[in-house]
Amino acid sequence: MAKEVVVKIKLQAPGGQATPAPPIGPALGQHGVNIGQFISQFNERTRDLNGTIVPIIITVYTDKSFTFEVKSPPAAVLLKQAAEVAKGSAVPNKEKVGKITPAQLRQIAEKKFKDLNAYDIENAEQLIRGTARSMGIEISE
Repeated sequence: MAKEVVVKIKLQAPGGQATPAPPIGPALGQHGVNIGQFISQFNERTRDLNGTIVPIIITVYTDKSFTFEVKSPPAAVLLKQAAEVAKGSAVPNKEKVGKITPAQLRQIAEKKFKDLNAYDIENAEQLIRGTARSMGIEISE
């Protein structure tokens, strides 16, 4: 018989560098999950991401056990890394903060594809292109 799910928790944490500090500790502690066990498993699974913020969905069961799914980093984080900027523009229609190449755009779309609501890679590129535009990042042709 399948275990009964108590709650699903959605968080964002730095890959490979999670600590019991907020937001992870309090979110898991209130449901009785072993925080140290989660942190070690999460850091082991996301070691190659090296501090990149990643969304995680933690499913907690009635016996206080858990499973978690690591999603791909948010498009905004990947775009900031590719453009080598600290943050997006406050006025993206007037002030551009960086540029990425079409090759970088495709690479980001391929990385995000399984988490996007897109039929093919071209549609995924359009979604990422829209995020870039709203951040003030140009795609140089």
